[in-house]
Amino acid sequence: MPLAITAQSIITLMEEHHILDIEEEVRADSDLFALGLDSLATMQLMLHLESTFAVTIPPIMVKREHFTTPAAIASLVNQAGTA
Repeated sequence: MPLAITAQSIITLMEEHHILDIEEEVRADSDLFALGLDSLATMQLMLHLESTFAVTIPPIMVKREHFTTPAAIASLVNQAGTA
């Protein structure tokens, strides 16, 4: 069974790929949309999630509430990995 994806691994991926252009620290419960995540950045993030974690995120799971925080994204990726 693969290791569960954590909020910290999502944050690290976002930092590595410059998904957000901010100076402040991103935490597991940070509101990503308040920090500047927009639809284009969400799609870029989704592509990096799928390639990095070898998952496919079904279109039905691509909802705003699944991308609100790093913790929510980790949950999404873990669900997609078991689907």
